[in-house]
Amino acid sequence: MTTMLSLMTLLQTGYEYGYSAYDSGFATQNFASGGMYLLMIVIGVVGYIVQARLQSVFKKYSQVMFPGGLTGAEVAEKMLRDHNIHNVKVTHVKGHLTDHFNPQTMTVNLSDSVYSSRSIAAAAVAAHECGHAVQHARAYAPLVLRSQLVPIVNFASSMATWVIIAGLAILATTQNELVCWIGIGMIAMSALFALVTLPVEYNASERALEWLRTSRVMGEGELVHARTSLRWAARTYLVAAVSAIASVLYYVMLIMGRRD
Repeated sequence: MTTMLSLMTLLQTGYEYGYSAYDSGFATQNFASGGMYLLMIVIGVVGYIVQARLQSVFKKYSQVMFPGGLTGAEVAEKMLRDHNIHNVKVTHVKGHLTDHFNPQTMTVNLSDSVYSSRSIAAAAVAAHECGHAVQHARAYAPLVLRSQLVPIVNFASSMATWVIIAGLAILATTQNELVCWIGIGMIAMSALFALVTLPVEYNASERALEWLRTSRVMGEGELVHARTSLRWAARTYLVAAVSAIASVLYYVMLIMGRRD
């Protein structure tokens, strides 16, 4: 978040270069930019709160075991078998909440705090990652789209900053906005990726909870706790999507204000 704000300050300085302080548009743009700074700060604070709450919820339910509970790895293996998926391997990765499904290696990778744990939180996370494996097996459209966007977003995100800076320099001397809009388009790809990620994550959680219920791996009481854990995890993606959209809006306002 600090890096993002520093970059925005740099771009704002470049924008104001050569812009007359006597122009009435300056005050309007300065006010709008201040509003966007405030919005980004609010999003950053909300993101911190959501992340802290997720850590708190996970820690709480990591200490709650369920009767006859399986380890995270055993939950994952059982869910894959129940969905007739036999080409995905459950593996262990280092870290905390670094769990993920990798469609390239066809692996469900479970972190230190999930793989061997018999807690409600571990079972929920393991089932969620298997939810992605089920999505892949069923060719779930949003997941397919997200996978197709990955190389595009990787390229765009690595180049967007430099394109925007170059565009602002060109704009200050030639009034040509094209390069700026290309840079904004690159940033918008990250926002699109964040938006597409939302249904992918929420659907994986729905699949996980439905399987945990129908397979009777958990009782109704444990399911309530699992649902709480997954909901807070999903909210981190929601905050990320809002932040990405706000970034796009900031740069659009920057260019539109320069035009006035």
